[in-house]
Amino acid sequence: MRVSLKDVAAHAGVSIKTVSNVVNNYQHVTPAMRERVQRSLDALGYRPNLAARHLRKGRTGIIALALPELGNPYFAELAAAVIDAAAAHEYIVLLDHTGGRREQEILVSQGFRARVIDGLILSPIELEAEDLSDRAENVPLVLLGERDYDLPYDHIAIDNVAAARAAVRHLVGLGRREVAFIGARRGRSGPAQLRVRGWREELAAAGLPADEGLVAATDGWGHADGADAMRRLLASGRRPDAVFAYNDPMAIGAMRVLFEWGLRVPEDIAVVGFDDVVEGRFSAVTLTSVSPDKEAIGRLAVESVLARLGGDEVSEPHRVWADYRLVERESTLGRASAVHRRG
Repeated sequence: MRVSLKDVAAHAGVSIKTVSNVVNNYQHVTPAMRERVQRSLDALGYRPNLAARHLRKGRTGIIALALPELGNPYFAELAAAVIDAAAAHEYIVLLDHTGGRREQEILVSQGFRARVIDGLILSPIELEAEDLSDRAENVPLVLLGERDYDLPYDHIAIDNVAAARAAVRHLVGLGRREVAFIGARRGRSGPAQLRVRGWREELAAAGLPADEGLVAATDGWGHADGADAMRRLLASGRRPDAVFAYNDPMAIGAMRVLFEWGLRVPEDIAVVGFDDVVEGRFSAVTLTSVSPDKEAIGRLAVESVLARLGGDEVSEPHRVWADYRLVERESTLGRASAVHRRG
């Protein structure tokens, strides 16, 4: 049986308006009255009707999150961060899967779910600026990822070029001189292009050649793609002393192939990934990885949607850079050094 405000008011011996003020956290309620009503709320097990609360404001209480690949651990962890951030504001999240396909990203961005959502957080892969330039839907849109669309939408990202440079700088600092990159996309991909750019720039800064023969292109982002890229690179006769992978699943796939070829990580070839997903922290050789602040990305994205819904004074759409850090583990430091650093 659902407990109503009337039930709580009768139990506490106060008016329904007073109970409503406490439930809605109005500031003018005295501490003593707030405590009295809260005891009744707890005793009766009252749960607010969030749907009704949102409907009174002309909203649904739902934010959509559209991601390119739900099976990718990074996007799974990012989704969890968005869901937690939304829950803190009493919103729920509707997940959508675009597969990184342009036509699906266009469909999502043009508001085909507009009647059931209050805002959209979209992580595009293939979407182009012209696909958004004539967007008629007024549901707030927040973009995730590194492509610069130069359009009037809030955008949350990390600096992929700088992050890639930090990964390569770490490898060069360990004395590695032939650093391969696996995961350059055959098709369009903003993040992949930016990470390759960072790879090139840092090698140049170190006075080392950016050998394009050490760049392995792939069609996908997964373990098998990383394994195939590493296998092709070794079969070509190239033997780098380090590998920087587009993401962690590809790095883990590459390490499996190195094991199959009898090569040791990191003694023969050091490996760095990107995204710092949980799997890399528990692989047989723990993975050094660039770690974006996923919790901050999720929180900033939700706050941007709610700010637009609330009519906050945000003069111009803004681009926010979230933090990242390089987490050094066994795949570059070796077991003894990594254990010592953890200690």
